[in-house]
Amino acid sequence: MAEACTAALPADIVICAAAVADWHVVAQSEQKLKKDGKGKPPALKLAENPDILATIARAGKKRPRLVIGFAAETETVVEHAKAKRKRKGCDWILANDVSPDTGTFGGEANTVHLITAKTAEDWPRMSKAQVAEKLAARIAEHFSDTETK
Repeated sequence: MAEACTAALPADIVICAAAVADWHVVAQSEQKLKKDGKGKPPALKLAENPDILATIARAGKKRPRLVIGFAAETETVVEHAKAKRKRKGCDWILANDVSPDTGTFGGEANTVHLITAKTAEDWPRMSKAQVAEKLAARIAEHFSDTETK
C-alpha cells in the first residue's frame, strides 16, 4: 500500500483514512504452528510497517498541499492527536474517540476533533457520512481561503 500511495504523487490533497496495520510478522511460517502441549503460544517477532502518512507528509517536492490523517484514540484524544499530527508531519488530524463505551467500532455515529497546527475543533456527534461531508466542506473552505490570500 505504501508503494501505491507514493506512486500516486503528486496530488493536491491526501487523506489517509485506512487502518493499515502498524506491524507485520517478520518470518511467516510455511507450516501450521502446532500446540506443543506446554500451553504457551509461539513467539512471534514483529517489525514495523512503513508509515504511509509520515512518508507522504515528508515527500519533498511531491508533498500534497494538504495532508490529512486520522487518529483512533481511547484516552486523552485531543492531546494524543496533537502529538501525532506533529510526529507525522501532516497538516490536519481527525481524532476519533474509539473507546468501547462510544460505540464507534461497528456503529454508525462518532465524535471527531479536527486538529490543525493552530486549532482543535470539536465536532458534534454525527454519522460517518456527515463527518465526510463536513470534512469535504472544511477542505473546500481551506483552499478557498488559501486561493484568496
